[in-house]
Amino acid sequence: MDPINLIIGLNIIATFGANVGGAKKGVRSSLIASKEKPKTYLQTLPLILSAFTLVSLIIAVFQIGTFNYQNFSENIRLVGLVIYLIFSWIQIWSYKTLGENYSQEIVIFKNHNLITKGPFKFIRHPQYLSQILADLGGGIATLSFVLIIFLIIEIPFLIMRAKLEEKLLEKNFKETFQSYKKKTGFIIPFVG
Repeated sequence: MDPINLIIGLNIIATFGANVGGAKKGVRSSLIASKEKPKTYLQTLPLILSAFTLVSLIIAVFQIGTFNYQNFSENIRLVGLVIYLIFSWIQIWSYKTLGENYSQEIVIFKNHNLITKGPFKFIRHPQYLSQILADLGGGIATLSFVLIIFLIIEIPFLIMRAKLEEKLLEKNFKETFQSYKKKTGFIIPFVG
């Protein structure tokens, strides 16, 4: 097996183990009383698209749905690998920083707190930035055209989902959120 693909495969296994905790919290969030939970396609569609990108990456590890590796520089693939590794773990750091506020759904819990530490100190949606960049890095590292297609479809829905989350946070945390918003970037540090 290609060494870059082997590293990606091992990282998928490692991050999958770390993401199991997030999935359990996601199930827990559907059982806990919420203050506000909008009914929208943005609750499920971005998650479905993220699942397709993950499946695409897993298949790409076996060089299915990829370009021919011999036609591309190994350095390009290595850059993609580094981006993938860094941002797959920043994504886990992001959801772990949210702690009890983490949910796979767009929701405000009754005892919800506004998190402004860790990666949230710099941007308001590090989990979405990490999702996008990890998928992009994985697509470049494996040369997966299938993953890149899903990523192009996924990005607008992640941005729309983040904007909906912002509306809920602003509604529930008012001036505190406004102050936080002025100090942080939307998805990119220092922008928006």
